[in-house]
Amino acid sequence: MDGFGETSASFKTDSFGYEIGKVQESDLICLNAAQNTMKHMKNTVLSHFLTGVLFLAAWTTAIAQSQILTGAEQGDLYLPMLQGKKVGIVGNQTSILPQSDNKHVVDFLLEKGIEINKVFVPEHGFRGTADAGEKVDNSVDQKTGLPIISLYGSNKKPSANQIQDLDVIIFDLQDVGTRFFTYISTMHYVMEACAEQGKKVIIFDRPNPNGSYVDGPMLKPGYESFVGMHPIPVVHGLTVGELAQMINGEKWLKGGITADLEVIPVSNWTRDQAYSLPIKPSPNLPSDLAIKLYPSTCFFEGTVISLGRGTYDPFQMYGYPDPKFGEFTFTPVSIDGMSKTPPHQDKLCYGVDLRGESMDHQFTLKYLLDAYQKSGMKEKFFNNFFNTLAGTDELKKQILAGKTEIEIRESWKAGLEEYKRKREKYLIYE
Repeated sequence: MDGFGETSASFKTDSFGYEIGKVQESDLICLNAAQNTMKHMKNTVLSHFLTGVLFLAAWTTAIAQSQILTGAEQGDLYLPMLQGKKVGIVGNQTSILPQSDNKHVVDFLLEKGIEINKVFVPEHGFRGTADAGEKVDNSVDQKTGLPIISLYGSNKKPSANQIQDLDVIIFDLQDVGTRFFTYISTMHYVMEACAEQGKKVIIFDRPNPNGSYVDGPMLKPGYESFVGMHPIPVVHGLTVGELAQMINGEKWLKGGITADLEVIPVSNWTRDQAYSLPIKPSPNLPSDLAIKLYPSTCFFEGTVISLGRGTYDPFQMYGYPDPKFGEFTFTPVSIDGMSKTPPHQDKLCYGVDLRGESMDHQFTLKYLLDAYQKSGMKEKFFNNFFNTLAGTDELKKQILAGKTEIEIRESWKAGLEEYKRKREKYLIYE
């Protein structure tokens, strides 16, 4: 019973004939109405307050971001270096000037009279519409007539013939701070080719949307691949400019050679400042949340589990065609420009929806371990790509042995601490 229920206690009456201390039915109705009104007012005020707080936070972030200048937007720092030079540029749909109505850097440089001879493009192509792993062909840009040379597929490294007529190569791609995002591998090969041929490399730096945090297993010697070329953790906490300096400084290029490197830094940005990308960096990273979940959910690429390719929210869910994986359902389908042949295409998948997650600067194994435990598949849960993604065979062994996330993380500590010490001298931003 609640506080307004009948009791066996006796009551005295007041001058109106009401029993003192006893709530009459009419009083109860009025009191309930008053309480409901007050409750509604309280909820309304709270709702408006929270809305105001969220609006203020979003407005503050937007104002702060409007003051950020990427390397590409600081022509006064690099245009003098390019005058009279034959220039090549590594770019794609992310190579824009956000404060200039997202004008493409190629268009900007041509307008400034810079002689651009050719454009090199990474995975996903110049316009960013090629599917993950899809072959990217050489072509000609219809707008500018410039030759476009693919650096994805058999030609990952610019050949001596492709850069012999250039004086300098600009690298301007938006990274997401994760080892297996292949743009940093493209940067490695560009730096290496330029070092071998005596060409200058200029990095137009951009903020890291995953901030400065460092986490995940270190890449183990012998597990180098295009989705992991350097002894760094899954989440490396560097901008491309900082990583380029580390590649040079640690002599990670073939034979220990170093590139003639210039980094045009980001202005008005600090390492832990939130940064929302103005354009998606690849077809299947369509949102800020997808980018934040990417380091954690990309491991599903090395398993039988779907991570949502074939939906409009990839990397933000996971599942398998079996009801034991969860109540949430989705059906991967072919989507042109995102995923032509997704895993478990046209099959109803059961799993977990991550679109409500809060993933600000956080890496976790909980999704991977959850799916593995539900599967009961043991070794068959993994495919041959898993160790390549992880950059080590240890993670798979630990999962098969039933280790907890806490136990697995303990094994990373020494490597992560050593990495943090090494990267310190290459940091550009506070």
